[in-house]
Amino acid sequence: MTLLTIDGLGKSYGQVTALDDVSLRVEAGRRTAVVGPSGSGKTTLLRLIAGFEAPDRGRIEFDGVLMADGPAHVPAHRRGIGIVAQDGALFPHLSVAENIGFGIPRGTPDRERQIAELLDMVELDRPMLERRPHQLSGGQQQRVALARALGRKPRLILLDEPFSALDTGLRENMRKAVARVLQAAGITTILVTHDQTEALSFADQVAVLRGGRLVQAGTPRALYLQPRDRETALFLGDAVLLPALARDGHADCALGSVPIRPDRQGRVELMLRPEQIRLVHEETDGAGIGRVIDVEFGGAVCTVTVALEGTSLPLLTIKTSSLAPPGPGDRVRLDIDGSAHVLDAAEAA
Repeated sequence: MTLLTIDGLGKSYGQVTALDDVSLRVEAGRRTAVVGPSGSGKTTLLRLIAGFEAPDRGRIEFDGVLMADGPAHVPAHRRGIGIVAQDGALFPHLSVAENIGFGIPRGTPDRERQIAELLDMVELDRPMLERRPHQLSGGQQQRVALARALGRKPRLILLDEPFSALDTGLRENMRKAVARVLQAAGITTILVTHDQTEALSFADQVAVLRGGRLVQAGTPRALYLQPRDRETALFLGDAVLLPALARDGHADCALGSVPIRPDRQGRVELMLRPEQIRLVHEETDGAGIGRVIDVEFGGAVCTVTVALEGTSLPLLTIKTSSLAPPGPGDRVRLDIDGSAHVLDAAEAA
């Protein structure tokens, strides 16, 4: 069931267009991540959904109720939507218990029990209820902010880059914990982030914004393996882009004949993810032969830079296991696992 429907949303600030004709569907109980570079319109979209601002045009419908129709809109406090800000935005003069209970009316039966259960839900120990925000770590503060948002029993929670200030290890653990809590509570979630890995691992649906427009939306796997254009391909991760000539389900490129999806004819641009390419030591000549220029050790994975022989293509960057990587100067053959994705013709080189 669709919980949130956005149709033709537009918002400008003076001469600057922040959002232009954005339409999106968010299913109940699912997690959606909105990603894009700085200035793409992510935060503006979140503020319009929350009701902090009104759109210039377009409609927002939440749980069957029209929340915005152009400038006419329902204010934020009447939408029943929770939000967790980047810094948590806890009240510094209140205890953890008072912060969590802020959205629960005083006099509510079993209010203290509800507060304690919310703390349990975000996997914090109950002795923390008496602490103040400055006595908590960044990750603990974010969990308290999430508990406070959950206390209002929203059907939709908006997460505005809530993990960006955390260290890498803590960030990953916090992301998993939040996803676990929200899934258990059955709450629909929209996460705004500039971190592509975070979006792909957290969400059921990923929406890519660029220049105020929605470029593509779909499952994380679909967007990663089948991006619409080269900008989206490069934004969502490392990519190898190759010009090719396509015919009959295959494309001839510098790596040889490659199976493609979807089937196209004529000149195209192929996209391969680096993990699809295997490096094999090779001394003979032929298609897909290159020379290793550099090897960068990265723990479990090495980054290998390869120059394809007999071509003017840019250097290729390949990810490979660190167990037995080739060395600088080695000749290698680039074998491809699976098929290559054909980018939109409008974006092809």
